[in-house]
Amino acid sequence: MSTGRAYDNTSREQAALQRRARIIEAAREMLLREGYHAMSVGELARTAGVSAQTVYNAVGGKSAVVKAVYDVMLVGDDEPVPMQDRPEFRAMSQARDREGFVRAYAALCAIIYERVGPLLGVLLAEGGGGDAGLQEFVATIDRERRAGNENALAALETAHGLPDHLDRKRFIDMVWTITAPEIYDRFVRRCGWTHRMYAAWLAEALVATFDRASTATQED
Repeated sequence: MSTGRAYDNTSREQAALQRRARIIEAAREMLLREGYHAMSVGELARTAGVSAQTVYNAVGGKSAVVKAVYDVMLVGDDEPVPMQDRPEFRAMSQARDREGFVRAYAALCAIIYERVGPLLGVLLAEGGGGDAGLQEFVATIDRERRAGNENALAALETAHGLPDHLDRKRFIDMVWTITAPEIYDRFVRRCGWTHRMYAAWLAEALVATFDRASTATQED
């Protein structure tokens, strides 16, 4: 009997994961096609073939759905593995020197925006307006980006050390700004740059920023 119950629990868990994946995929398609403000939980439920309550139970409200779509597009799956534990992040530590590390980080940022750029382009184009959910989403990914910047700097310090004169906070401020999704959106969607052009620009921009921050004398 215990074996049967374990099997049933596994089956239910798998079914729940499949429903969640179906909801997230339906939301992704709706967001890219129709935009944030046109998507409702009710319409999403109908598209995914589930009830509205199932959407709430499996993922959450509208803002939670958008964040789930973003997270899946960001890493390519729905596994609960932080970005700093992903192979593409850990690979930066294999760089031979500081510049190589910074360029590897720029490449990682470019990969991320290649994945989520279409979604962020839609959301940024529409703007948050008075929608608290969308405003919170933007605030959340901003916080997560800064945490990612700090994690990358910590990994660089572990791998190659940091210059004595590096003003960490100011450097993170600059990296957080340079790697903002608005910059990618302006270059790629609004100016017509290719992804490769953006990736090349970002690498040079981050290397120059690091060199400048490393040699500048700290202000009192």
